[in-house]
Amino acid sequence: MVNLRVMLKLMDNTVGSLTEEQKSILIGTLLGDGTMRIKKNAHLEINHCYAQRMLVDWMFSKFSSLVSTPPKWRKGNGKREAYRFATQKLPVFTPFYNQFYKNGKKIIPNDLKLNSLSLAVWFMDDGSKTYSSVYLNTQQFNLDEQIQLIGILKNQFGIEASLNKDKIYYRIRVRSQSIKKFIKLVEPFVLKEFRYKIPSVMTL
Repeated sequence: MVNLRVMLKLMDNTVGSLTEEQKSILIGTLLGDGTMRIKKNAHLEINHCYAQRMLVDWMFSKFSSLVSTPPKWRKGNGKREAYRFATQKLPVFTPFYNQFYKNGKKIIPNDLKLNSLSLAVWFMDDGSKTYSSVYLNTQQFNLDEQIQLIGILKNQFGIEASLNKDKIYYRIRVRSQSIKKFIKLVEPFVLKEFRYKIPSVMTL
């Protein structure tokens, strides 16, 4: 009889690599609220407030073959209600942990490459708006890393952005001349429940 340890190892070996879609989504959520942890191998945790459960369910649908338990509701601090899932601990996730984490802290990799899907997931995770502006809430990253992200937006997409002070922290603001270009890139991937994040000026 094959013992549990051997069976799990055999299951791990059936996961050859992530699809290009999965990689893009993973990179996008790591720029936002996605979290990775590691012991021997890494795993991904997706955790949002219950009101954003549609995004959690969508991400779960993309990684379901790598998840043992579907998303669950749980009571958080105060009135917060969270909705989350975690993938299995698998070798396919470990390179991404090594790329995005240093000494347990999330960083921006030097060789980061994005595409429209990554950008859209980042936007759904951590984007916000005013009437005519788009913000990416990058306060978790230091100033040098935020400047690095601004350079990536410029060099990879031609999107002009700048730092915007939000209370005592900074975040990224997409400049007005690049709003249409940004929305054109992400809109095909934005879930209907998250279209509220698209500035009103784009719907006129």
